[in-house]
Amino acid sequence: LRTVSDRFKFVARSCKEILDKYGEREDGIYYLTTNNGMKYQTFCDMNTAGGGWTLVASVHENSIIGKCSVGDRWSSQQGNDPNLPDGDGNWSNRNTFGLVESATSDDYKNPGYYDIVAQDMSVWHVPNNFPMEHWNLAAILRYHTERSFLRLYGGNLFNLFKHFPVKYNIGSCSNRGPAVPIVYDHGDLESTRYLYGTHSRNQFDPGFITFRAINNRRAATAICSGVKPTGCNCECFCIGGGGGLVLKPTITGWNPCQVTFAAYLPPLSNPITCLSVLEKNIKMKAARN
Repeated sequence: LRTVSDRFKFVARSCKEILDKYGEREDGIYYLTTNNGMKYQTFCDMNTAGGGWTLVASVHENSIIGKCSVGDRWSSQQGNDPNLPDGDGNWSNRNTFGLVESATSDDYKNPGYYDIVAQDMSVWHVPNNFPMEHWNLAAILRYHTERSFLRLYGGNLFNLFKHFPVKYNIGSCSNRGPAVPIVYDHGDLESTRYLYGTHSRNQFDPGFITFRAINNRRAATAICSGVKPTGCNCECFCIGGGGGLVLKPTITGWNPCQVTFAAYLPPLSNPITCLSVLEKNIKMKAARN
């Protein structure tokens, strides 16, 4: 507790700034301050690829049965309604929700999502409900980008999704956003591929993070984490979305939940959603001064 309270005195806008300014090297909860003076808590990864990664969001599947129902903040809590093409719109607004310590038990988004000017992105795939101190070791996959791609799109995901709106009927399958190569910190191409159903594996190439992929029904998804779509059934391996996202029914070979995550999650029976129940923790590294 004293360590966390001591960190309250740090004045920084990102974990990278805390690392550079104060020399802090320990992973854990830190306090950051936005450009407008708002103070908030988040998790800092001070070791991956030089450290200084700021947790800005987590995407959590609260109910494998629900489809765009209460709790699905990264798609729509108002149902699959094409008349609400943006869904809840949380990929490109300043709404925040959740607590950092509960980021593997609920959706999470903090002010750093729109405030930090960043250059790269990191993702950890963590099984649901793991406590924060075990996120690193519990992660099934950990990877990051090294292309400084966020500089091209306003420095964060908030601005990137202004360039590539997550909105129903915004385009066709060929109108996806950027696909950025990743560097693995834990896992590899094959372990990424085998997280998904056998038919889904023919629809993507592993080793990328892809933004704003659109399926053959013109429904947009937000992030294809770890993969680049090569087909038009992205709803089976991409996350988030706007309105009108029609998910495949339970079909063997398509559903990622058909995969038995033996060492990480109990086998799941009768899955009826294409979205993985694995937590995805999204971090950004601030741009160099």
